[in-house]
Amino acid sequence: MRIILCGFGVVAQSLAELFESRKDELYSKYGLKPRLLAVFDSKGSAVNPSGLNFKKLVEIKKEFGSVKNYSEKNNNMTGIEILKNIDADVLIETTASNYKDAEPGMTHITTAMKKGMHVISVNKGPLALAFPSLMELATYNQVMFKFSGTVGGGTPILDYAKNSLSGEKITSFAGILNGTTNYILSNMTTGLSFEEALKDAKDKGYVEADEALDLDGLDAAAKLVILANWIMGMKVTMPDILCTGIRKVTIKDIKKAEANNSVLKLIASCDKELTVSPKEISKNDPLGVNGTLNAIAFTSEHSGTQTIIGKGAGGTETASSILRDLLDIRQEIAKN
Repeated sequence: MRIILCGFGVVAQSLAELFESRKDELYSKYGLKPRLLAVFDSKGSAVNPSGLNFKKLVEIKKEFGSVKNYSEKNNNMTGIEILKNIDADVLIETTASNYKDAEPGMTHITTAMKKGMHVISVNKGPLALAFPSLMELATYNQVMFKFSGTVGGGTPILDYAKNSLSGEKITSFAGILNGTTNYILSNMTTGLSFEEALKDAKDKGYVEADEALDLDGLDAAAKLVILANWIMGMKVTMPDILCTGIRKVTIKDIKKAEANNSVLKLIASCDKELTVSPKEISKNDPLGVNGTLNAIAFTSEHSGTQTIIGKGAGGTETASSILRDLLDIRQEIAKN
């Protein structure tokens, strides 16, 4: 399978390492032989129609900070030039999420779809701002659009709701969709102030480069948009979410929740309206998980409420979700 990879950060490097470590198994078990034709990051590109070496790519990136040092040939091609000039089966989009205009991911995805390429995205920006139109574009161009790594990292939240609860009507859902804010709020229960808990989260590398994505609830809101569209069949985008982050949470708020035998969590919910805000939940509630865990409870018409808990983001976890999506595409192609 011929692949173009957008971005080569932690997730994409983890994916290259997965391809390298599991290549024999992927071929013998699933008939999948990933051939990486082109990779680009913010500083340059690496292109080889015969296939790039996964191990060498990761080594070059770690040594020089860019894949452009892989070779002298084609190392200044932009993402758009690569997508327009190189024929591939799948685009994997891993560039940083941007909730202002979703670029450059939006252009990468739409260009690939118009060329008839299947798309896997872990970039939440385009889905948060234009989910309904991207699904229509994929259908129009008869390509598959997969994005299981956008919510829950390696925890298959989207697959679970769509497949394990198929035949059921999900009436509402609520959950913790951002591990960073959960870590900060969990730490505040030990007596740390917001500023101290935030510093600790930053020291451990949990906070996004743009901290507003975590602290102002934008990351959780983007995931809520994806869930509402995919699972509930809504046609919503980021502006439809009522969003409040955790910057104003104080020790007083934490203690007030404690007195009510509750904990304070940043909850994203889809019921009568779509909201992201800090809420008190009972200590006995399955959503009361600590640390960087994510948890989401789906309430359905006949099965009651079911909760799925797991790790949120992480390089290897998110890379495993990309591989899962790639195998789905491989199976669909084989079927047809």
